[in-house]
Amino acid sequence: MAALITDNVTVEGGISGDGELHVDGTIRGDVRVSRVTIGESGKIEGSVKADILEARGKVIGSIEAKQVRLYASAHVDGDITHEQLAMENGAFFQGRSLRFQREPKPATITPPAGVKSAVPPAEAAKIGPAAGTA
Repeated sequence: MAALITDNVTVEGGISGDGELHVDGTIRGDVRVSRVTIGESGKIEGSVKADILEARGKVIGSIEAKQVRLYASAHVDGDITHEQLAMENGAFFQGRSLRFQREPKPATITPPAGVKSAVPPAEAAKIGPAAGTA
């Protein structure tokens, strides 16, 4: 069950946790939870970081989430960093849409069979196992 901030409640300060949060009221501060749902009367003034964010209300600040869905009544003024972004017709979004940058895997170079490495064995031990193998 999600924690609920009702439409007659204003929270001054940040909220963090591992659970779900449903916002119909106002939060003035940063939000860090696994899932955020912002109702039509909900408003967050601060940055939001979550795995999943669904917005029907207002966010003034940056959003960082794997999945972001902006419904027709949503109003977002800030950058969105995401893996997936869906927007319904009528949603307002002013900011940059940025895809998560995945860390590239380091390249491992292994010489072809029968080719000896130009790196002396003592130096290969410092670099790693793939560098000095023959």
